[in-house]
Amino acid sequence: MLTRVKSAVAGFMGGIMSGGSSGGGGNPGSEMPLKFPYMRPEFLGLSPDEIECSADHIARPILILKETRRLPWATGYAEVINAGKSALNEDQACCEVVVARKRPMSYCPPSTPSKTPTAKRRNSLPNGEGLGLRMEHSKLGEDGEGLVFHYWALFDGHAGSGAAVVAARLLQHHIACQLQAVIEILRNLACPPPTVLGEEPDVNPFLQGNTPGPHRALTRAASLRGAAGAPGSPCSTPPPPRFFTEKKIQHESLVIGAIENAFKEMDAQIEREKQVYNITGGCTALTVVYLLGKLYVGNAGDSRAIIIRNNDIIPVSTEFTPESERQRLQFLGFMQPHLLGNEFTHLEFPRRVQRKEVGKRMLYRDFTMNG
Repeated sequence: MLTRVKSAVAGFMGGIMSGGSSGGGGNPGSEMPLKFPYMRPEFLGLSPDEIECSADHIARPILILKETRRLPWATGYAEVINAGKSALNEDQACCEVVVARKRPMSYCPPSTPSKTPTAKRRNSLPNGEGLGLRMEHSKLGEDGEGLVFHYWALFDGHAGSGAAVVAARLLQHHIACQLQAVIEILRNLACPPPTVLGEEPDVNPFLQGNTPGPHRALTRAASLRGAAGAPGSPCSTPPPPRFFTEKKIQHESLVIGAIENAFKEMDAQIEREKQVYNITGGCTALTVVYLLGKLYVGNAGDSRAIIIRNNDIIPVSTEFTPESERQRLQFLGFMQPHLLGNEFTHLEFPRRVQRKEVGKRMLYRDFTMNG
């Protein structure tokens, strides 16, 4: 029974139970090259010998910033390897000052999988090299065409360090890439974001739900058609809008959407590149972005960001756990039962059902239930 359960779970999780972790964050049985070599966070400035010593499960040294190194906002950092669960420290971290410059949308990786062969498609994805997105403190504010933001991130890796290494190297580039499409809008905080990019915001008072006032002249085509409001038309009053009010979009929503899309694109890139690179395991992602005087926190997984103020702990993110995701996972199992491997059911029981209890009535919880 245990073997069948392990096989089902391994199949459901993509075989990560049999992959494990290895030196360099790759699968020792794979002939595919590594996307990036294994390393500790770049800002620690460790030598290869120091990285090797940091993996000592007996001494378990605590790694901190060197006295000669400083991070933005006096950021502190410390890490220690686990007590033996994995050969390497599978977690990663990143802290950078990044500038997103205005570029055409074609620069960003596609939102949907491309039909281009993987070997040709690889160069169009962020690879952390030659993008010119990182900015040194001495150059901060010199680029008048871009947006500068501070970026902190933690990645809790599991079943291998490959995914955490890739995410630590590339997620900030995905965020900058997504921000490139809305740079001009974010730089002009006095005007509300337009509904259609590339057009001026619609200030028609009828669309905004305000008191009617002087309205824009009709187009020549509308005048020729004798539209309402045109000279000689049956009624000179503008027609009522199809939707009386238009949802007002805040500039903060554009930044939030960019971070959300960056998470999705990073996940999609790892999925695609696992076909050509040896990228093991998975990871959580917890990011903090400081942009235009506001702090944005993004999280995927069971990590949490907190603020400590006057000895009070204030959570600023919500972790995703099996309990918080229960209904979504149960609904997924209900819609696609083949994912359960003929070993499990989408229903939740207080404990494992024993063979002698098959056919008896038991308490359960479905995806539609909280009780």
